[in-house]
Amino acid sequence: MPPLSRWQIIRAARLIDGTGAPPVSDPTVVIRDGRIHQVFAGVPPAGQWPPDAPVLDQRGHTLLPGLIDAHVHLVLPGDGTPFETTVQEPDGVLALLAAENARRALHAGITTLRDCGGMRETTLDLRRAQRLGYAVGPRLHLCGRPITITGGHCWYFGGETDGPEGMRAMVRRLLKSGVDYIKIMATGGGTVGTMSWRPSYRAEELQAAVLEAHRFGRRVGIHSLCAEATRQVLAAGADQIEHAHFLVDPSGRQVFEPEVADAIARARTPVTTTLAVGHYVLRALEARADLPPEDQAALDRWRRMLASNMEQARRMRSAGVRLIAGTDAGWRFTPFDGLVAEMALLCEAGATTQEAIAAATSQAAAAMGIESETGALREGLAADIIAVSGDPLTDLDVLRRPAMVMLRGTAVERGAGAPVPEGPRPIAA
Repeated sequence: MPPLSRWQIIRAARLIDGTGAPPVSDPTVVIRDGRIHQVFAGVPPAGQWPPDAPVLDQRGHTLLPGLIDAHVHLVLPGDGTPFETTVQEPDGVLALLAAENARRALHAGITTLRDCGGMRETTLDLRRAQRLGYAVGPRLHLCGRPITITGGHCWYFGGETDGPEGMRAMVRRLLKSGVDYIKIMATGGGTVGTMSWRPSYRAEELQAAVLEAHRFGRRVGIHSLCAEATRQVLAAGADQIEHAHFLVDPSGRQVFEPEVADAIARARTPVTTTLAVGHYVLRALEARADLPPEDQAALDRWRRMLASNMEQARRMRSAGVRLIAGTDAGWRFTPFDGLVAEMALLCEAGATTQEAIAAATSQAAAAMGIESETGALREGLAADIIAVSGDPLTDLDVLRRPAMVMLRGTAVERGAGAPVPEGPRPIAA
């Protein structure tokens, strides 16, 4: 027999594998060398593992794949601090912030984070520190700095470039730094002075970047907040679209274009929803007493924006668009332990709880191209596993209180644990 340290056994009340398959009752999961070796329903046959292999007793609990947040910004605090303030901090401070955010996510049962843009090399440095054993956190899927026009959305991060040749050169520099995928800002966004309702890049610039990334085997995720930009993104061959809103003017007004949603569905291009941003902004503003007039106006605007975003998500889902769970954690008031809120919002937009779980596990992994590594509880994949008390198919809230979090076969948090806070962190002065 192999050394006992290579084997672990988990027993539980039920197992949800993340693919949408029916739950498995009384499962036994056999882990070998940090990977799922076998999954059994009921009493397994004898002799499947060493007789005194360690057993983790999670009976009374449900096992699921570790969750995946497909859109975060590790170097942002998620406490309402303005973006333009945070980016003035030294890279060392931002790296420590990123490590704390990653730790918080892991303890909430999120075992994989797809970072959608950080300051220069900070997120890559954090992953290096993890590999050296100096930091503990989820698996990181990184783009490094996002590509943006001169003065465009998130230009502070250091990814400004223009023109087809500039796009190709920036893609090559990012690949040299060790990124997993390429992120591009096709419109403005929350960065002061940018226009979210208008395309930033010309079509030929996006095409040049996507072709160069694909030539070297990297996927491309593109931020788009207006329909015209989304049409360009689809034509360029993007692998994933972030947000996919339908903004038409600076007020935040959206006009849904069914033909654009149909085109996204036909292309099978997944969309990361990030509905949680508006949810957490509203929670932060509604928690304030005696709002001044300017904050009351912001509250009213965000209520309209969230309602509009929810309506767009409903119509996109009805059109057959694949929706992936991503929170935009770090941005505005969005915390790194708030993925369950995003999943609940997907359900409000029409998804079943099975679909919401898949959007934060197997579907997210497939969109990122890491489905052969994680995202489901099946043989051969990494033992990224969480255990929760209760049945998330009837109550997603139980996912807020993971009793166990396991990453690559190592349990990083045991016991009942404290509930994962649903509300925002304190508002920055």
